[in-house]
Amino acid sequence: MSAVTPWGLLAEFEDVPSLLHASQAVREAGYTRWDAHTPFPVHGLNDAMGLAPTRLPLVVFAAGLTGCSSFLLLQWWTNAVDYAFNISGKPFFSIPANIPVTFEGTILLAAITAFVGMLVANKLPHWYHPVFKSSRFARATNDRFFISIERADPSFDPVATRSLLEAAGAVVVEELED
Repeated sequence: MSAVTPWGLLAEFEDVPSLLHASQAVREAGYTRWDAHTPFPVHGLNDAMGLAPTRLPLVVFAAGLTGCSSFLLLQWWTNAVDYAFNISGKPFFSIPANIPVTFEGTILLAAITAFVGMLVANKLPHWYHPVFKSSRFARATNDRFFISIERADPSFDPVATRSLLEAAGAVVVEELED
C-alpha cells in the first residue's frame, strides 16, 4: 500500500480583486514556490506576484539578428566569393536582390527561437500537476481563480498558510496530494 504524499494547498477565489489581494499577501509573506491559476490573463497579476519581466524578447531579437546576418553573409559568400558569376558587368553582390532570403531567414530563426524559448521558459510540456486532482480546479478554465502553494516552500506551515489564504479571501482552501 503506497502512502499519499501531501503536495501543498490550493485556494479558490471568486473574483480578480480577491486574487490580486491574495497574491500580494502571499508574496509579502515570503512564499517562493507558489502560482496563480486564472481562466484569462489578469492585468497586474505579475506585479502582485512579484514576477520579473521575461528576457525572451531579447533572445528572440538576437536570434533574428543572427538569422539576418547569417543569411546575408551566406548569399554574399556564395554569389560574390565562392561562385562569382560575371553577367554583363553587373556587381557580384547587391543588397536588393538578397532581401527576400535575408528577411525569411530573420523571421525563421526568430520564430523558432520564440517557440522553443516559450516551451523552455514555461517548462513545457508539463503533463501532470497535483492541482489536476482537485475537482474544484476544473473551474479554473471558466470562472474561478486559484493560488497553489507547495509544501516544499521554505515558508510553508500547513496551519499558518491555510490561515493566510483564508484571511486573504479564499472561498475554499484544500490540501493537495502528490
